[in-house]
Amino acid sequence: MDTEELRPRKRRRLSGLIEVALSLVLLAALIYLPYVVKGTSHQNVLILILLAAQLGVAWNIVGGYAGQISLGHVAFFGVGAYTSTVLFTRFLVNPWLGAFAGGLLAMLLSLVIGWSCFRLKGHYFAMATIAVASIVQIVFTNWNQVGAAVGLTIPMTDTGWTYLVFDTKMPYYDLALGLLVATLVVNLAIERSYVGFYLRAIKDEPDAAESLGVNLTRYKQLALAASSFFTALGGSLYAQKELYIDPGSVLSTSLSIKMALVAILGGAGTLFGPVVGAAVLTLIDETTRTLFGGTGRGTDMIVYAVLIIGIAVYYPMGLLGWIRQRRERRRAIAAATQLHEEASRS
Repeated sequence: MDTEELRPRKRRRLSGLIEVALSLVLLAALIYLPYVVKGTSHQNVLILILLAAQLGVAWNIVGGYAGQISLGHVAFFGVGAYTSTVLFTRFLVNPWLGAFAGGLLAMLLSLVIGWSCFRLKGHYFAMATIAVASIVQIVFTNWNQVGAAVGLTIPMTDTGWTYLVFDTKMPYYDLALGLLVATLVVNLAIERSYVGFYLRAIKDEPDAAESLGVNLTRYKQLALAASSFFTALGGSLYAQKELYIDPGSVLSTSLSIKMALVAILGGAGTLFGPVVGAAVLTLIDETTRTLFGGTGRGTDMIVYAVLIIGIAVYYPMGLLGWIRQRRERRRAIAAATQLHEEASRS
């Protein structure tokens, strides 16, 4: 085989090894981070970043890879939170099993949403998902058996890993990090499989993909089911962390927008884009909350609106996409300069 043909393959292999090494270093740093960052409030911010990142990575499966912009993902989040909480408080079902049950129930809901909404395209699909999430919020707000508008409280009668109730923040950090890593692994598996190839084809050229025999509805539904399952797991973990849920906290429109925004801000369709977006957006949220306090109600929506406009105008590919674009531009300039120098010598 020609040496010139081997070089791109060696570069890709080296690039893959570098990515794996950097990922392991990042994971080690994240494991060690809470031992460096002291204080309950600071550790809570770290947990919120990990939770936002996990939700963004889960949303990325359907919104980033398949290009189906869902603004109603909070319905899956709320279903996961309510399922595990109700099963625990009313039927004494272990929260580990309750979280899994919430994920399965969210997948069933995704089948209903997919069957009814995947016939729509573009902003019509996004509007339909908002409508579905609003219906779910109204149902839970008026459902007395699950606490209605008052909400539900998880008692702290038994603490420990069995019931996922803890006196300190550290175990919640470990759980959030573990769930984020699991969601990233699933994302990576999808990205590098034929399913990921089909999803990117559906996103970029749906008509061409369909003409080649790709079942658009089937693979969109598969992406939504995987995304809903992990979103529901995030909702269950949130409920266990806060020990209290109500429709306003787990079914709010702003939370739906945040799930999409962290992925779009960091770079939709990239593996680590939602993680970067979650870190930036959560720090902005916490800063505005500190500055405005209780008088800043609705400030998060203003911040989200400004970020959406800024991303659409200046960084449509997200932060990681912008970095990658600059890197490719520098490489192109370097290659052009080299060619020019070689031409000048000859």
